[in-house]
Amino acid sequence: MTRDGDNTGRRTGSRRGFLSAAAALGTVGLAGCGAPRAGSAEGAENSASSEAATQQVEEWVGSDATGVETDHPYTTPRTTIDLDERDGQITVSTTPCRHQLLGDESQGGPWELPEVWAWQTPDTDPSVPGPLLRVTEGTEMEITYDNSEHNRPHTFHVHGLSKSWMDDGVPTTTGQQVAPGEEHTYEISANQPGTHMYHCHYQTQNHLDMGMYGILRVDPEGYEAPDKEAFMTIKDWDTRLSASMAGGDVDFSHRDRNPDAFTVNGRSAPYTFHPEQGSPLIVEEGDSVRIHYVNAGYESHAMHTHNHGFTVVEKDGGVIPEAARHREDVIPIAPAERKTIEFTASADPGVYALHCHKVNHAMNGDTYPGGMIGGMAYESVMDSEQFASVMDLAGYEA
Repeated sequence: MTRDGDNTGRRTGSRRGFLSAAAALGTVGLAGCGAPRAGSAEGAENSASSEAATQQVEEWVGSDATGVETDHPYTTPRTTIDLDERDGQITVSTTPCRHQLLGDESQGGPWELPEVWAWQTPDTDPSVPGPLLRVTEGTEMEITYDNSEHNRPHTFHVHGLSKSWMDDGVPTTTGQQVAPGEEHTYEISANQPGTHMYHCHYQTQNHLDMGMYGILRVDPEGYEAPDKEAFMTIKDWDTRLSASMAGGDVDFSHRDRNPDAFTVNGRSAPYTFHPEQGSPLIVEEGDSVRIHYVNAGYESHAMHTHNHGFTVVEKDGGVIPEAARHREDVIPIAPAERKTIEFTASADPGVYALHCHKVNHAMNGDTYPGGMIGGMAYESVMDSEQFASVMDLAGYEA
């Protein structure tokens, strides 16, 4: 399914429109706190220097920091593809795109990466992260990589699944890569239930960091879905790499990588709040909630939920035994690690943050809050002024 419309501007709508927009994206995370406003406790602390801070952000964010501009198309929000409906067959490719970390109307925006390498399929627009591929355990998959749209070699590599040597997608050990103008089909069995990460494994230090990552979810036979389910891909970025790949005169070395952007499903807060461009999770009281975290970045993140304790039920595709589970509210997630948490939406109804507790990861440059903040909102508070204020920060008029 493709997504139409301009993904750079402000969109307006009713509560019903918000829910419709969020449902169209699938159930994923809504950021739980935004940039401070004058008059709030956080805003008061920063209000004296707000004008200077705004100017600093304008000078720092996006291609303005390097003078790099491209005419690539913009990425669109991630879509979900049911591989069961396709008999396990899919074709994927890569397209150079621009990618908005913050939208034009969101606070601190616009801020964009002038070039990313986005996954797409013949049925979907390019996105970062790539499409969520969902399949049932036991399905034999045929994943064809078509490299007709890009000028660099690529591969398809997936974690967590047992496969043949030549279907591993690692050119160093297999000697195989998909050159420009060629295609290759990987035959992979969905033999391990769980949440897995896929990515390009050619020159991984560049290709993964340019956006070539996504989630492959293998549901066990007889999977019992919760009331609300979210897939949150978290990532850190050094925006100099994007500027360099876009042709900018930028001093960048992987030995000197210093992330200045942090995202949930490809967006930085407060753009993560946006029901069409971000990834909102809306719950009702009593809902069972399951969140699948995938770390597609290079740094570890300490993911924390506000006012909702949880248990970790899966790690890297393996189910955690009941006897080993215990209540937590913050967990470390290492690079390439996947963890699934479960809890009940039983707190006082409101808007709650789900964020990295390495506080410098919850910033946009030197501006707090921002970055790797997702969250959860109860449907019963969506008519409140505070919820409307959060939506305004995201550039969406509720």
